[in-house]
Amino acid sequence: MPYHEFKVSKCIPERKEHAVIKGPGEDLSHALPKGYLNTIPGTISERGCAYCGAKHVIGTPMKDVIHISHGPVGCTYDTWQTKRYISDNNNFQLKYTFATDVKEKHIVFGAEGLLKKNIHEAFDAFPEIKRMTIYQTCATALIGDDIDAIAQEVMEERKDVDIFVCNSPGFAGPSQSGGHHKINIAWINQKVGTVEPEITSDYVINYVGEYNIQGDQEVMLDYFKRMGIQVLSTFTGNGSYDGLRAMHRAHLNVLECARSAEYICDELRARYGIPRLDIDGFGFEPLSGSLRKIGLFFGIEERAEAIIAEETAKWKPQLDWYKERLKGKRVCLWPGGSKLWHWAHVIEEEMGVKVVSVYTKFGHQGDMEKGISRCSEGALAIDDPNELEGYEAIEMLKPDVIFTGKRPGEVAKKAGVPYLNAHGYHNGPYKGYEGWVRFARDIYNAIYSPMHQLSNLDISKDEIPTDKGFVTRKMLSDANLPVEIVNDPNLKQYAGKLDPIPDLRVKTYPEFPKKEAAPVAAE
Repeated sequence: MPYHEFKVSKCIPERKEHAVIKGPGEDLSHALPKGYLNTIPGTISERGCAYCGAKHVIGTPMKDVIHISHGPVGCTYDTWQTKRYISDNNNFQLKYTFATDVKEKHIVFGAEGLLKKNIHEAFDAFPEIKRMTIYQTCATALIGDDIDAIAQEVMEERKDVDIFVCNSPGFAGPSQSGGHHKINIAWINQKVGTVEPEITSDYVINYVGEYNIQGDQEVMLDYFKRMGIQVLSTFTGNGSYDGLRAMHRAHLNVLECARSAEYICDELRARYGIPRLDIDGFGFEPLSGSLRKIGLFFGIEERAEAIIAEETAKWKPQLDWYKERLKGKRVCLWPGGSKLWHWAHVIEEEMGVKVVSVYTKFGHQGDMEKGISRCSEGALAIDDPNELEGYEAIEMLKPDVIFTGKRPGEVAKKAGVPYLNAHGYHNGPYKGYEGWVRFARDIYNAIYSPMHQLSNLDISKDEIPTDKGFVTRKMLSDANLPVEIVNDPNLKQYAGKLDPIPDLRVKTYPEFPKKEAAPVAAE
């Protein structure tokens, strides 16, 4: 196996087994680094914790909920507003976050009284919000505070509220992925089946593993509604608390991010017999295949094909404009979890770029398996990298752009490499046909930014050109393109709106008549 040893990690020899270069003709039995293990002491990991995975990734996107962390205020601050989980109720869950602000005296004498006081204060401050989630942290888990008992006391005192408790302290798993598991199982154990929904369609789904980053969920809802499908609940982006309590009445679980939410899908199948269908909303071909699968499941393939034809005709020429200008550009795909494999193959196929590295900080081994299987030979795969390893990889691979989170992205910028925010997006949404063109547009803008070209000049030693004049991205990208491509009238840049989501929220949809119920035979 072609392990890669970083120079900066030679003092930690175990790290060698956590980085692999995919060789010619190699499959996963030859090119798979160790992953989802406890962090090796001394590596200065940038992982998130299990509490972060529960609250930040899955819990917080629920829109009509007071999200309160029982612990030190720093835990809450670290998981607040770092992703653009927008919602159609004026982004309540982004504007506000709540903490009990546990201090040393509470660690000594207990913090249950503090928690109960804070719960009442939060409900009093926002009387229109009747739902709450409480997240356990390391500090209050270690002193043994009984959050479940406190929540039950409050619900008995305030009959109109409902409270969900997530016991997922930071030490509950080797990374934030452990928190995904905890909150999935806690939700189905505590809340699923406690509300009965109104069924308005013959085709009813739960949209699972979708967190509505900059409107991703609302883009996908548009396709489902155009197919006459009722989305009972979204777990959890732009999802309502009570809608998620009614997940047991869906006909199908449509799963997007398998790593963070497959647990609840598998439990819904085991307990309620609801089948699971994995889909992919990124890229023209994966998305088209996903809509076809859903259409086939319900027997409404023609509705899916109509959407695919309409959207492809509208947006494919714009995607191809960017593909001609991105061919051969080198990309480090360092997003974290499921985007590792959602994007690895399709950005090469549909945008022409070359993925030279993949990594995951908190994903499972399955994430790395799918990512490596879909990327090209020669790609460097890294599990749980730290800042120094990332910097060394940049120097070795010399990528044109990096897709990653904000913290490693700032390191990339210091190294003279532009980055796109793979977690919260730069100018999303990125799902859907139009969204995929927006993603290509952002990649193009990053690579060919005239400002970025200037940023690589060292004014202390480099000669500063004074004869260039005004330079645009297009002047940079089209300089070496064939004339027939530059002048192709069928190819054009992205022509959508800055924010497409407001139009989707006021859009009307066709009404599909429900099938008549079969008559009951007389006895």
